[in-house]
Amino acid sequence: MWDLQSAGGADMGQLFKDKVFWITGGGSGIGAALARHAAQHGAHVAVSGRRPERLKEVVDAIEQEGGRALALVCDVREHAELDRCVEAIIEHFGTLDVAVANAGFAISGKVTEQSREDWQRQFDTNVFGAAMTIKAAMPALRKSQGRAVLVGSVASIFTYPAGGLYCASKAALRAMGQALSIELHGTGVSCTTLHPGFVASEIGQVDNLGRFDAGRKDPRPMTLMWTSDKAAKVMLRAIFKRRRELVFTLHGVLATWIARHLPSLAFRIAISSTATSKANRLKEGRSTRS
Repeated sequence: MWDLQSAGGADMGQLFKDKVFWITGGGSGIGAALARHAAQHGAHVAVSGRRPERLKEVVDAIEQEGGRALALVCDVREHAELDRCVEAIIEHFGTLDVAVANAGFAISGKVTEQSREDWQRQFDTNVFGAAMTIKAAMPALRKSQGRAVLVGSVASIFTYPAGGLYCASKAALRAMGQALSIELHGTGVSCTTLHPGFVASEIGQVDNLGRFDAGRKDPRPMTLMWTSDKAAKVMLRAIFKRRRELVFTLHGVLATWIARHLPSLAFRIAISSTATSKANRLKEGRSTRS
């Protein structure tokens, strides 16, 4: 169903031949996998992010397979850096065809316990950073009649306890993508908003200040986790077909269907997950003390 082989019968090695991708948050997880797979399908790829060593790993992997790639150190909260990224991409590759606003992280905690600074930090990256990424890329995308891509989340539709800030930021991103699709209609530029469920990445190991901690336990259910490579294939197919919006992973599709059509059930599931989480924390505490 999700295999790129079904994407219009195109030669798989030429699906994005000589197209130029820019992927923010491209040093790990979904962003890195998307960069590698885009390159395998003929694209030239620029990856940006805050950790130069991780960006270099992605670029090295692409170049070892004969692809062309560029690493750009950039914090999406610094909007002037986004403009410089676009300038560097145009200078290096000559054009920009696909801009993927993928950079993001999650602040955990109850809505009433988060500060204004927490809200600002969450939206600075997930919403304002994405908006300014697309704004910076748009002049080049208009010239190439390219594709704008927003990486949202199932959390934009199915809200969960202690995730109010993150869910709100992804809901804003979803609304942004819907508005962009309308505004861009007829221009030759498309907007695709992608909503993954649980996908293996480092998001669960990033704290509320946006700092990566390799020792931090990812609280998401491992039994439902998709690999980033599997997710990247689905995302590339949607980008290629210029889909306006796509929810993917089976559990993600099910969760969003319940949230849309059976909101009372979604509420009960969320309440149940809160109770289960509390019980697990108590159990872990007893195990630690014993």
